Amino acid sequence: MFKQEKLTLWEKLCSISWSYVLFICITSAIGIMMLYSAANGSWDPWAKRQMIRLGIGLVAMLVLALIDIRIWMKYAYFMYFASLMLLLAVEYQGLMGGGAQRWLNLKFFLLQPSEVMKISLVLALARYFHSSTINDVERIPYLIVPIIMVLIPAGLIIRQPDLGTALLLIMIAGIMLFVVGVQMWKFGVIFASGLIAIPIVYKFFLHDYQRNRVKTFINPDNDPMGAGYHIIQSKIAMGSGGVFGKGFMQGTQSRLDFLPEKQTDFIFTMLGEEFGMIGGLILIGLYMILVAYGIIISVRSQNYFGRLVAIGVTVNFFLYMFINMAMVMGLIPVVGVPLPLISYGGTALLTLMVGFGLIQCVNIHKDVIIGRRGASEEY
Repeated sequence: MFKQEKLTLWEKLCSISWSYVLFICITSAIGIMMLYSAANGSWDPWAKRQMIRLGIGLVAMLVLALIDIRIWMKYAYFMYFASLMLLLAVEYQGLMGGGAQRWLNLKFFLLQPSEVMKISLVLALARYFHSSTINDVERIPYLIVPIIMVLIPAGLIIRQPDLGTALLLIMIAGIMLFVVGVQMWKFGVIFASGLIAIPIVYKFFLHDYQRNRVKTFINPDNDPMGAGYHIIQSKIAMGSGGVFGKGFMQGTQSRLDFLPEKQTDFIFTMLGEEFGMIGGLILIGLYMILVAYGIIISVRSQNYFGRLVAIGVTVNFFLYMFINMAMVMGLIPVVGVPLPLISYGGTALLTLMVGFGLIQCVNIHKDVIIGRRGASEEY
């Protein structure tokens, strides 16, 4: 076996999982097709831009995959603090949109730092736990630093306000803590504390629109033309698709503009109306294939840092998918989480492609054995 640090560019390209890239492209193509339908058979304003972003994202994915994994490990904390600075910048210079202050204007595009933080947090936690032992993880003081690393950005994101993304960040970190071996009783204590805190958070910390979302989730018919409109129309559209759907660009709810946010948060509903249960299951199947690839690459990694990075990014992708689908079907309250590779959006798509690039990087460098101090070892 050759040494990974002496891999040529050609050898790295050959080590890329091109079948993984193919499934990413197939899933993204479905998204572009649905954006074309959402614009009533026009490439503008969504499908064409999404294609350009996808092209840029694929190039970025391949470039990032070729970077030595030890470089990602070396600069993991730097990227975390850079993302934290971007979140702080949103506090003072962020742009407002839809009642939230979440974006930074970088002239050539709008950046949503909370999306960048998801990847940066995975890298930072993977770097922190790379040198840990089971005895370290079992000690409560050892967990204080990673908990602070999660709570600070989560608090800044809640202030935007963006409760959905903050909870997503916490869940990603929670699953990574579970993977590294944190004892279950500690999760039980946190879960019980969370249940006790729910009434306090609901009464004193949630905004009015967030409380309305909870009420709407419990009974959407209380305000069918207001807070409950989105989810009611979503259920009507999805249910009307039946098993096989009404056909491409034949969905009445989306075509007649009854379905809100059909190009972003509720795009899965439009897919269900046009392609029915079969179309939804095909998309879920593609998602599960991508998740399986991420898990397999994680398990095969010989270095702990790469293993944690791959599983963290894969969990992020899965939670995107699960929360969005559960939301549009009325299984959880409505939150602003897009459907990965399908919904229209710049930062979310590019962040996903960066994540896929990191998974490919782990795959290419899976045989590199990284010491506890980050140095390469013989194998």
